[in-house]
Amino acid sequence: MKRLAILTSGGDCSGMNAAIRAAARTAAANDVEMIGYRKGFAGLLKNDFLVLDTRAVSGVLQRGGTFLQSARSQEFRTEEGRKRALDNLLHDKVEGLIIIGGDGSLNGALALDRLGFPVIGIPASIDNDIPYTDMALGVDTALNNIIYAVDCIKDTASSHDRAFIVEVMGRNSGYLASTSAIATGAEFAIVPEVELDLTEMCHQLRRRYEEGRTNALIIMAEGVGHAQAIADSIKDAIGFETRVTVLGHYQRGGAPSVFDRLLGSRYGRRAVDLLLSGTKGVMVGLAASSLTSTLLEMVVNGGQKKLSEDLTRMADILGI
Repeated sequence: MKRLAILTSGGDCSGMNAAIRAAARTAAANDVEMIGYRKGFAGLLKNDFLVLDTRAVSGVLQRGGTFLQSARSQEFRTEEGRKRALDNLLHDKVEGLIIIGGDGSLNGALALDRLGFPVIGIPASIDNDIPYTDMALGVDTALNNIIYAVDCIKDTASSHDRAFIVEVMGRNSGYLASTSAIATGAEFAIVPEVELDLTEMCHQLRRRYEEGRTNALIIMAEGVGHAQAIADSIKDAIGFETRVTVLGHYQRGGAPSVFDRLLGSRYGRRAVDLLLSGTKGVMVGLAASSLTSTLLEMVVNGGQKKLSEDLTRMADILGI
């Protein structure tokens, strides 16, 4: 192979730039040219790319998000759009493509793989909901952002005898909510995987109040429901003054953590090594600190990654 390409698609996250940098520099070390398509599949369909030599990726390691930018493409979802993308790759003399993103991006990677084009996927999703990998890019940085914000909120909660509901990302996964609840000492974690018993939660809050603990912290995944509605229910049930904080896109940004810088670097290097060795149609992942390769077919069709029951039990036990 003489020319490879890389793109970032879907939601941005910290660690993407580390993966791009590592892929570009690994390619250069093997005398292979690397190009980067701007704005994901949309850039691929427009033939909008730049050459990623070692100078082009200098100084990006510590930056959050993705300097290649990201966008969603409805056109690529069509059969015609995917064939056009393949034609552009062949026209640009690209012999292998690395796609960094979440479930939608990996679906796109599988679509190109089925058309016979060599593709490697890199998981990037702060929800950590991609199967066949312990960690996706961006998760650790997002957790650090959440924990910093929650620690600040906890100070004011204890100062004013209030309960705070902090809404974090997680449309279908409670990983961020459960993990951050454990790490911040929150009393409750509300996650999509476990049905919320609001009556029981209010009962426990009242018991805590009678014991003299007059503040509480509840971390809730966005996919559970409306945080304000739950806050109002708590206030109506026990008269506890309750405030809501929605962290939103604050969680995605910021300089990547050491873990995400290393993980992105490992993923980017391995993706290039796999393509140059003739491997294609797989996603790189992490299992017990070791890198793995899983067929994209299995990743895409493997179903929703399950939240560890031990994690949810730990959040419950430590919140008592």
